[in-house]
Amino acid sequence: MDSGLTKGVQTLLGDPKRAILKFSGPMIVGMLVQALYNIVDGIWVAGLGSDALAAIGLFFPLFMVIISLAVGVGIGGSSTISRRIGAREKERASSAASHTMFLGFIVGIAITVGFYPFIRNIFELIGAKGNVSDLVVSYSKVLIGGSVFIVFSNISSGILRGEGDMKRAMYAMMLGSGLNIILDPIFIYTLKLGVVGAAWATLASIFITSLLMVYWLFFKKDTYIDVRPVPSHFDAAITKEILRVGIPSSFAQLSMSVAVFILNAIIVGVGGSDGIAVYTSAWRILMIGIVPLLGIATGVTAVTGAAYGAGDMVKLKTGYMYGVKIGVVVELAVLSIILLLAHQLSYIFTYSKGAAHISDSLTTAFRVLAWFLPTVPLGMLTSSMFQGIGKGEYSLAVTILRTVIFQVAFSYLLGITFGYGIRGVWWGIVFGNVIASVVSFSWGRFTIARLQRKMLDVPPV
Repeated sequence: MDSGLTKGVQTLLGDPKRAILKFSGPMIVGMLVQALYNIVDGIWVAGLGSDALAAIGLFFPLFMVIISLAVGVGIGGSSTISRRIGAREKERASSAASHTMFLGFIVGIAITVGFYPFIRNIFELIGAKGNVSDLVVSYSKVLIGGSVFIVFSNISSGILRGEGDMKRAMYAMMLGSGLNIILDPIFIYTLKLGVVGAAWATLASIFITSLLMVYWLFFKKDTYIDVRPVPSHFDAAITKEILRVGIPSSFAQLSMSVAVFILNAIIVGVGGSDGIAVYTSAWRILMIGIVPLLGIATGVTAVTGAAYGAGDMVKLKTGYMYGVKIGVVVELAVLSIILLLAHQLSYIFTYSKGAAHISDSLTTAFRVLAWFLPTVPLGMLTSSMFQGIGKGEYSLAVTILRTVIFQVAFSYLLGITFGYGIRGVWWGIVFGNVIASVVSFSWGRFTIARLQRKMLDVPPV
């Protein structure tokens, strides 16, 4: 193999199973630290009472909007970079990175300008009232004001992942999360800033991580591809390639935000602010269970992208199926752990007098919601494979199927129409995810089989 290639690129172009494992490991570690921060953040905020927990929960969908736009452009760039590297087109891979960076700056500024003036209206629209409304508005203003840094850190990580540099992407995540864990109690309690202190701790951590990314990409310059903050010339074809995956990926993330907004409204209707606090707290733990899949998904996108760029459908299928098999095994283990320790996990968020009354409800939520985890790999990794091969619209369809159509529909039916209340909402989330994941996996298998047949029909040169 070309000695000029970095280790990450060599792995990207090598054995798909080895690549999935090697890429997944660092990303899982980084994301676990990130998930640990989410839990620690929840613990510190829980000390402020259930109103504070509810405020953070209400902000989550809006934060997903910001992340969806950042991640969408990042995934579009990462996928394009991987495919160009697979096709041995280094200059076009470098151009894709620079175009991705420039698009990210535009998105970051647009988020702040577009959302900041309407923050209170947004949360009043979904039912935030009184103290909870004031808390979520003050929290949101800090993070929306710093959106450009949130977008930049996500896009920079996507560029590194695109060329197989998962270790530095991991280091960046660990730095940001580690700083956040340290700064949270200082800003929340020592400086007596309360909920808004948690937002400032998050923004400060992201800013410092962004400085590290600037050093790696623009000063140290030891990446395989050459990254510039602004491309030397505009390339419409590269931009289109990025956006073909990036826009559907952003809409896929946005659809999840829409689904959470709707779910929040359903939960408020049947469970009030306590229901939101339960849902938010349970989701923090469930996200730890999903973290290994996020790491595997990163590897699947990169490996399938490079394989598709090289025209190697066997490697594409191998990487996809291997990722799914590992994911299912991991999630079965996570399901068992959550069912066994549900009561102990609920105590993490209900240790204070202000939150103790939701302990039993949180335990129930854990024991119901955990059942969707073993089927998540079927849908999530299919979506990642679609992103890898440049079929962003397929990935969008998979996500909408899971979140907006099945998940929301079943939650409404069981929680409100059939009158099962908050427990019905939990089971609706489970049934919706399971059905959509099975349908998505079937679609993924069919798509790969069709690509293989298409390659066989191509006459030799």
